[in-house]
Amino acid sequence: MITQFDDYCIHQTVDPINQPSSSDRNFYDRYWANGFSIDGSYMFEMALGIYPNRSVMDAHFGILIDGVQHCFHVSRRAPSERVKLTAGPLSFEIVKPLESFRLHIEPNHTEISCDLTFVARSPAQEEPRSLLYDENRLIMNTTRYTQIGYWHGYVVIKGRRIEVLANQTGGARDKSWGIRPVGERESGAPSKIYKDPRVYWVWAPLDFGDFSTQFNTFENADGTPTQLAAHKISTDMPLGLGMHAKESAMGDIVTARHTVNWIPGTRHAAGAVIELVDGSGLAHEIKLTSLLTFYVAGIGYHHPTWAHGVWKGEEVVDSESWVISDLDPLAYQHIHVHHMVKATMGDSVGYGTLETLCFGPHDRSGFKDFLDGAPHQVT
Repeated sequence: MITQFDDYCIHQTVDPINQPSSSDRNFYDRYWANGFSIDGSYMFEMALGIYPNRSVMDAHFGILIDGVQHCFHVSRRAPSERVKLTAGPLSFEIVKPLESFRLHIEPNHTEISCDLTFVARSPAQEEPRSLLYDENRLIMNTTRYTQIGYWHGYVVIKGRRIEVLANQTGGARDKSWGIRPVGERESGAPSKIYKDPRVYWVWAPLDFGDFSTQFNTFENADGTPTQLAAHKISTDMPLGLGMHAKESAMGDIVTARHTVNWIPGTRHAAGAVIELVDGSGLAHEIKLTSLLTFYVAGIGYHHPTWAHGVWKGEEVVDSESWVISDLDPLAYQHIHVHHMVKATMGDSVGYGTLETLCFGPHDRSGFKDFLDGAPHQVT
């Protein structure tokens, strides 16, 4: 089907733009972003994904404030035209590519609404390609880029209005696309990966004011990295479509190390230490302290009923609220979290996100089974 984007010279295959080059049911295109008050009073996140081979589009918004996480969900049949992304009362608009976007949720029966604009402070930093095989089948093949930024606007929760001020609210965004397990589990022979799943993932975009850092890694159970990347990037340059992350790099980071300080009895982090090693061998130590913990099930990740790409109907809107102290941190859907963190690197102080996702054994962390908690804080 021909759509508006086909009028631009952006084709990468012989197919129309809204037809993915892969027929894999798990092809997706997704936005994610978060924001937080630097005083630690609230943290919010959003996700919007299109799964064209499943004919599904879904979007989520959640805010953690006063110990309660409020979550908004909406799902619809995927639109053929991607110019205007709307679902129920939610709309998502690219204000200026790679610089700014707007999330708007009109007042609705869930009593969760917002009008928020994200403005990037760093260029789009492309991360290494993520690849995963289930025997001979490629089940994950994704590209992603990340940016640091700030927010302005407001959120309304059950009649309470929270003003989001640009000089007090930081955050990050990413954009990813490709093939990734989503939606209902496929039929056929049992997957060997799902029979014995093991994932160790740590990701940390941090904003120090005049510069930002990024760190991400996948590791095997013995601690061997299967993906590792780190960057230190200036945020003191003008943005624009002609600006690339390599132009704002502040010295090459050749390798990195990290240690997560796990909260005993959980797989959530009290903090972490990241070392960025430059080309001369000098290590720059970053110490992270967790201030808030946002459960990303609230924006669809591992949610038992609102998982990404699941067909819910032509258009369905729902919401829920969780008292954080009532949640079991070792429940499957609550392992994957984003921590708002305070970061120190020498004399520099910043804020950002520490994402942790760990299923199965991991020797350095002291995890022995699929979902056991940390026996002690790793130092």
